[in-house]
Amino acid sequence: MAIATLALYHSLVFVWYIFVTYSISLVRAEDRPSEVFLYGRQWKYLTVLNLVLQAVFYGISFLADVLRLIKKLPSVKYIISCRDLLFSVLAFPVSTFVFMSFWVLYTYNRELVYPKSLDGIIPMWLNHAMHTVVLPLALLEIFATPHRYPPKKKGLILLGFVSVAYLSWVLWIYSVTGEWVYPLFTFFSPVGLAAFFCSSIVLIVWIYNTGEFLNRMIWGQFTFCFSPVVK
Repeated sequence: MAIATLALYHSLVFVWYIFVTYSISLVRAEDRPSEVFLYGRQWKYLTVLNLVLQAVFYGISFLADVLRLIKKLPSVKYIISCRDLLFSVLAFPVSTFVFMSFWVLYTYNRELVYPKSLDGIIPMWLNHAMHTVVLPLALLEIFATPHRYPPKKKGLILLGFVSVAYLSWVLWIYSVTGEWVYPLFTFFSPVGLAAFFCSSIVLIVWIYNTGEFLNRMIWGQFTFCFSPVVK
């Protein structure tokens, strides 16, 4: 994809995620049908945090494209490195995890993750913007431009650190409020909850490896040695 076209694409997706994040921020706590947005408001949900993450990633990607167009080589190398690290370790794994975990549980029993009472305050288009569109955009990014993955050990350590940080946030909210962020957790014993958390980490590690495999399959081995700066 030409750099100018890539810059246009990244700018449009960046604006899209800003719009979606702004739209969900307009959901007021006083409008909630239950205790959904009390402590931590929307920012306790991985879905919403992912929207912010994607906005940051596409903003950095757009900046990298602009710097490539104006041939600011010293700066663009650093920005591209940040872009690639963010995509490989967080942007692709988290967006894919949100899509997979949400729709599997929603199909099984929506009350476990997205109570029907939310339909009255979150429109259907916004639900799909948060939980569905994220995966096609992540996959399209893989096809649009190559991304250099970090060494496996470094990538998995960073991914594990972020995963543990979010789980700690979830547990902290429970310790303060006595309510789980997701209704699903109320059905687990402590051992069952630990097993669920471990299986979630295994899943997101598998997603990380899948993203690395797709990059290698589409762009070849050279993308794991360097990222092209200007063509």
